[in-house]
Amino acid sequence: MAEKKILIVEDEISIAELERDYLELSGFSVDLEADGDKGLRTALEGDYDLIILDIMLPGADGFEICRRVREVKDTPILMVTAKKEDIDKIRGLGLGADDYITKPFSPSELVARVKAHLSRYERLTGSEKNRNDIIEIRGLKIDKTARRVWVDGAEKQFTTKEFDLLTFLAEHPNHVFTKEELFREIWDMDSIGDIATVTVHIKKIREKIEYNTAKPQYIETIWGVGYRFKV
Repeated sequence: MAEKKILIVEDEISIAELERDYLELSGFSVDLEADGDKGLRTALEGDYDLIILDIMLPGADGFEICRRVREVKDTPILMVTAKKEDIDKIRGLGLGADDYITKPFSPSELVARVKAHLSRYERLTGSEKNRNDIIEIRGLKIDKTARRVWVDGAEKQFTTKEFDLLTFLAEHPNHVFTKEELFREIWDMDSIGDIATVTVHIKKIREKIEYNTAKPQYIETIWGVGYRFKV
């Protein structure tokens, strides 16, 4: 199997080198960029399996890089923030990041996150492309093979995790899932990460598929429990 390539965009060289060393010990090929503008060019021009992206950078910041990359690629993006404020996390996820990790973190946690996202992405984009698999529900059409979504004939753009979450819920209609269950299923992680990620992704999905997000016809909130896809 080909060696997985990781791009780290981080201006604190000591942190970037530590991340690189641990990832290389785990069998990954790693490139480093310390400047936001250079990091953006490298991310857009290179063929990477995952991008680790610091938010605070000289030049283009992590949010801008994430937004620009997500316009053309569905490469998994793990954002790194030194702040604990939820607004940074929510903004990053809203721009298409798959996950975030807050400094300080252990190198082993970073490696675990990277492996989990690569494993999930590989399963969903590789082994399931043997046949076209279509889900159609009341004007919503999901092509699992091509990973495309239409609402009343108009195509909508989804990030990797948004698509995974929508598809999972649509495949299990009328079943109520807790946020914890959805986090385990879609992010393949139990003790690491933050289930608030689920809430952010549900909000973004609703903005794309619902006619009225205040009265959703597809993804229903079951207060105190979780979410259900209505049919």
